[in-house]
Amino acid sequence: MHHLKRRVAKYSRWLHIYVSMTSFVIVLFFAVTGWTLNHPDKFGGLERRRQSTGSIDTKLTNTGGVEPAKREIVEALQREQHVGGALSDFRVDDEQISVAFKGPGYIADATIDRRGGKYEFSESRLGAVAMLNDLHKGRDTGSAWKLLIDVSAGLLTFISLSGLVLLYFIHKHRVAGVVLLLAGGALTALIVWAWVP
Repeated sequence: MHHLKRRVAKYSRWLHIYVSMTSFVIVLFFAVTGWTLNHPDKFGGLERRRQSTGSIDTKLTNTGGVEPAKREIVEALQREQHVGGALSDFRVDDEQISVAFKGPGYIADATIDRRGGKYEFSESRLGAVAMLNDLHKGRDTGSAWKLLIDVSAGLLTFISLSGLVLLYFIHKHRVAGVVLLLAGGALTALIVWAWVP
């Protein structure tokens, strides 16, 4: 039994250290962006707006009840306007086509006249802080980044639990550690109960 405890303590320490180091950058990222999200007045970035016009071949906009060539229209806008985000909306009515692109800290819209092929394009780049905040929230980031957020949450959970297991094996600091753990939990609950509307 004593041998098993020593092995559990050894592997808990090893896992805690190396998983912490592996996930250090992403944990630091979410910590810093939690701060920027909580204080948007202090970390506002410079927003850059751009508007332009252009035209798309009317063969692609297909008037007369025929569906427009969606993929080709999107590719033409991306090529001509250097669009930074991913397609988020594509709407078609009898007179016009509306195309929207979104990404972290990025919004772009185009309104295309189906009959003549002329379009108006507007783009907003909201700055580096807005981009980082959107990454923190997983807004307009795609499935790969959302998966990374889930993995990060799992790593943080593992680091926390392995830290508790380690605390069990550190006899000198076990009582103090448990007292601080309970005090931190109680303080958090008190703040929620007393000051959160």
